[in-house]
Amino acid sequence: MKKNIIFLLIYIAVYGCYWENQEALYPVDQFCDTAFVSFSGDILPILTNNCFSCHSNSNAPENAFGITLEDHVDVSASAILIIGAINHLEGFPQMPKNGVKLDTCKIKVFEAWENQGSLDN
Repeated sequence: MKKNIIFLLIYIAVYGCYWENQEALYPVDQFCDTAFVSFSGDILPILTNNCFSCHSNSNAPENAFGITLEDHVDVSASAILIIGAINHLEGFPQMPKNGVKLDTCKIKVFEAWENQGSLDN
């Protein structure tokens, strides 16, 4: 009986945490809605929270080689470059610079917006 309890405790200790990985339990695609992406509701908040420290109209001339991402015209014109940068693809600067790569859902939302025509909505 004592051996069974010890074995059970060892089993729980080793395998009990195996599925406590958030990505395994809750795949990003399950909660990442990319059906109807809008510039104002989806893209602008991503840019505001992750890009404006360097790419705002006031900061870009000094920090980001003049690349501004505050309005639809600038963002839609640079969408392919932005997607390469946030995906950390070879040949593109990794963005956010000196920061953590955006989570998969934010990247998928940005890609969906570009695939849906980069609408100003």
